[in-house]
Formats: sequence, C-alpha cells, structure tokens
Amino acid sequence: MDWSVAFFANSALLGVGLAMDAFSVSMANGLNAPGMGRGQMARIAGTFGFFQFLMPMVGWLCVRTVSRAFVGFQRAVPWIALALLGFIGGKMLLEGLTHRGEAAEADRAPGHAALLVQGVATSIDALSVGFTISEYGWPQALAASAIIAAVTFGICIGGLLIGRKFGTKLAGNASVLGGMILIFIGAEIFIKNII
Repeated sequence: MDWSVAFFANSALLGVGLAMDAFSVSMANGLNAPGMGRGQMARIAGTFGFFQFLMPMVGWLCVRTVSRAFVGFQRAVPWIALALLGFIGGKMLLEGLTHRGEAAEADRAPGHAALLVQGVATSIDALSVGFTISEYGWPQALAASAIIAAVTFGICIGGLLIGRKFGTKLAGNASVLGGMILIFIGAEIFIKNII
C-alpha cells in the first residue's frame, strides 16, 4: 500500500467508524459532568484516542504473528464489551437513581479506573482493524492508527461538548441517561458482533 490520498481517506473513515462508540460514551460522560473543564475533557478524549490507536496496532501485530489465537479471541470481544460497559453503565444508572435530585450528582466525571474500562470497552472491536490493515508495513500501520486516534480524539471532544450542554439542562437525570446510554452501547456492540 502506498502513501496515497486513498490511504489517508481510508484511515480517517476507519477512525470515524470506530469512534462512534467512544463518541456516545463521551456524550454520556459529558451528561454526567456538565461542569467538567478542558483538562478533564482532554484526558477523556485522549484516553479514547489512545486505545483507538493501540487496538489496531495490537490487531495488526496479532495478524502478523499469532493470527490463529487472535481469531479465537475475536469471539470473546462482544462478551467483554457487554460486560465492561454494562458494569459501568449499571453503576452510573444505579447511582443516578439513588441520588436523583441531588445537586452534586450532576457533576461527576469518570475516575481513572472507570475511564480505562470505558476506553478498553469502546475500542476492543478495533482489534479487528488489524485484519484490515494487515497488508500495511510497520510505518503505514502506525500512521493509520495515529489517524484513527486523532479522529477519535476530535469526535470525543464533540461528544463531551454535546453531553455537557445537555447535562446542564438535565441536571439530576443526567446520570440515569448516561448509564442507560452505556448499557445500550454494550448491548449494541454485543448484538452487532454476535449476529
């Protein structure tokens, strides 16, 4: 594969497709913490971007080295995403229902552990991109993954901004809505990959 316009366009389009789950989770995070600052937004979007960079590279490496084991792992991907997002979403939903109407509830950004779980859960399906970019050499696989990460970062910032705007308006119900969104995304990833 050469360094053509098609290479960059395909990488950007892969980034858009892969970033949709992270966009939705970012929106849920923004709903849950409408007062979050730029630093928190950059941390959240950066985490999603990092995992969207890492997973295609891990997939590419697996295809190049241990492809048989990788195919077996692919069957577990929907189950892992469902479990991780269901857990985080369920926790957020439960906290929202328990603390409904409390003013402090409307401003909770995800902690480090929750953010790592969200990053893994929303990017684990990006491992399969390793098959898509398997014919690329090392520099092109790295460049494609970097483009995917940059696109994801931008899309997640947009999701956080949208979530913050509506989170302010939804106040006490934002955590409930955010939790339901995360559970829905986990179910959607599961159903999409099982069917």
